[in-house]
Order: sequence, then structure tokens, then C-alpha cells
Amino acid sequence: MQELRRVRSGILGEQDNMVTMHDVMDARWAMDNYNDESYLRRIVMPLEVLLTSYKRLVVKDSAVNAICYGAKLMIPGLLRFENDVEVGEEVVLMTTKGEAIAIGIAEMTTAVMATCDHGAVAKIKRVVMDRDTYPRKWGLGPVALKKKKMVAEGLLDKHGKPNEKTPAEWLRNVALPTGGDAMIASIAAAPEEAKVKAEPDVVVTEEVKEKKKKKKHKDEEDASDEGRKRKIEDDDAAASVPVKKIKVEESAEEVEGEKSEKKKKKKKDKSEQGSGDADLKEEKGNLSDEEKGGSEKKKKKKKSKEGGDVVDPESAANGDGTDAEKSAKKKEKKKKKSRDTEEA
Repeated sequence: MQELRRVRSGILGEQDNMVTMHDVMDARWAMDNYNDESYLRRIVMPLEVLLTSYKRLVVKDSAVNAICYGAKLMIPGLLRFENDVEVGEEVVLMTTKGEAIAIGIAEMTTAVMATCDHGAVAKIKRVVMDRDTYPRKWGLGPVALKKKKMVAEGLLDKHGKPNEKTPAEWLRNVALPTGGDAMIASIAAAPEEAKVKAEPDVVVTEEVKEKKKKKKHKDEEDASDEGRKRKIEDDDAAASVPVKKIKVEESAEEVEGEKSEKKKKKKKDKSEQGSGDADLKEEKGNLSDEEKGGSEKKKKKKKSKEGGDVVDPESAANGDGTDAEKSAKKKEKKKKKSRDTEEA
């Protein structure tokens, strides 16, 4: 055995792209003096030449750095994929520029990748690209932002894992680790009664909302009933207004008639007193005691006519019942008129 040498490594054989050390030296001289890298590129081949036999998955630029840090390739980070990819097959993850990111093991077939909207596409076997070649973009999605907010509010612990205050809705969407978390699985799969106990605040708020809705409906019904009652009362009042007006007008006419009769009587009394007492007419400023008494009697008569059944004691003693009879007759007339208006 005179010689031991490696004939093949991967896809490259013994006769593929063979160069001498003089070629490497000349390519470096051309690069330094003429800034021509074509010779150097033919000698020094890129790493991706070794990975051309793998099926390719093109990854978004926002997911590249996460994969370099060891994250799985998920459906949101997948841009393009090759046909006939099978589960467990080795694939190469590449950027849109053709740079190799990592070698992974597929966890979905091509048909599933095309139809599914969530899940892991491939897990990482070997990372090729250096970290932070592309900028960090993880933690900016809607779920990540919600998770940070829940951690700040204390609904999750500082590592983002569920605790006693975590709502059941979040626990249902949590991907359980291998083997399963007993607490999370039990709460998520608990019956409705247990969920009610676990979420007293949510249930209470729902009950309060239902009570408020019922109260609103009751208040609206009461308001509608009150509005109907008010309308009916207004209609009744409007119907009763003309009758009252008629009665008031009739009473006003009667009062005016009484006043005119009183004035006539006063004039007659003055004329009689003037004919009997000529001396008193000369002294207009001085009134006698009898005239004062007459004026008081007149005031009493006025009050009696306005008040109703009151009669002057002096007139009753003298036998003058004419005023009382007239007032009684007027009352009867008023009663008749009121009856006629009510019948009408």
C-alpha cells in the first residue's frame, strides 16, 4: 500500500475543480494588482456548491437571524419551497440572495406547506451562517407584543410562562411542551364549572352586563308606559279645558250683572237720602254716623253676595229678605246651567 488519499468528499470528486498552488498564488496577484477577482472566484468556490444536492427552502429576511440563533423555521417565515419534500428529509435553508443559512430536517411535506397557515416547517440540524449577519426581527409580531404586555401586567411570569393569573383563553392557545404541562393541560381541558371557578372576574362581568341590559329594557318599558299615561292625561285635560272655560265665562257674566245691580241700588239709595237730607248735601266733606253705618252695611252685603249664604243680620231683622231670595235664585240658575253643560 504505497498511497492513501481521499477520492471523494460529498458531491466533490477527485477530478472536480482541481487547481495547483501556483494557480492560487497567481489569482491572489491578479486580485491585488488589477482588482480582478474572476480568477480567484474560479479557484476559491463558495460554500453553497457543497449544498446544491439538497432541496431548498427560501426564508424571509426577517427570520434569518432567528434561525441563526437556533429557532425552528415556521410557516410565517417561509417564502418559497421545492417540490417533493418529505418529512424527515434534509433540506437547506437559504436567503433570497442564495446564501445558505442552515441545514435542517423537514417536518412538513410540500402539500402541507402549501395548505397550512401555522406550524414548524423544519428543525435545525446545522447552522452555517454567522449570527447577526441579518438584523434581529423577532419579538415584533402581534402575539409577541401581547405576551410582553401580559408579562408586564403580571398575567405571565418573567419567562413568559403561565401562572395562577393567566387567563384560560391564553392557556388554550399555548403549545404544550413534549410530555405536557400537567397544570396547563388540566386547566385547558377542565369542564365548564371548573373554568367558571378559575375565571370568576370574567363570569361576574358577564352577569353584570346581562343585568345592566335587563335594567335598560325595564327602564325603557317604564318610560314608554309613563309617556302613554301622560299622553292620555294631556288628552283628558285638553278635553276638559273648553268646559271649564265656558263655566268661567258664565260666572264672570253673572258677577258683572250683580255689580251693575249693586250700582243701581246705590244710586237709588243716594237719591232717597239726598231728597230726605238736604242739609247734609251742603256739607259734603262731613259724613254722618248713619251714612257710615250705611257704608258698612253695603260692604257686608257685598261680602255676603260673594261668599254665598251669608245674610246681613240687620236686614234680616228689618224683614228685608230680598237679597237672600235673589242669591238663592241665582244659585239655582247656576246649578241648572252646570247640569246642562255636563249633559251636553
